[in-house]
Amino acid sequence: QVQLVESGGGLVQAGGSLRLSCAASGRTFSTRAMGWFRQAQGKEREIVAAIDWRGGDTYYADSVKGRFTISRDNAKNTVYLQMNSLKPEDKAVYYCAVDVHSFFVVTNQNEYDYWGQGTQVTVSS
Repeated sequence: QVQLVESGGGLVQAGGSLRLSCAASGRTFSTRAMGWFRQAQGKEREIVAAIDWRGGDTYYADSVKGRFTISRDNAKNTVYLQMNSLKPEDKAVYYCAVDVHSFFVVTNQNEYDYWGQGTQVTVSS
């Protein structure tokens, strides 16, 4: 079993920054694909970013490319999402997830096995 706990969400003004963290416990996650997703009110959950097990390969949704950075520290069992130049449309609940079957970047959210409880990000205009 894997437990994921997100933190770092909050309220920020447009143009500001936040850093989300996702701490994993339980089964080894350090050699598995990880991802960040978000769900805005009234919308479907969407992928934001994904990272391979070593942190050498990443994927970003077009809407966040150039503004967000995903990274991981396997020694700390933690994956991060640095969010810069935040926009009101970035407001959502952000979730991290792990695909325990893959080493490589996974963009299909249906392939992820474990999810955190989510952290709210609100961006004021």
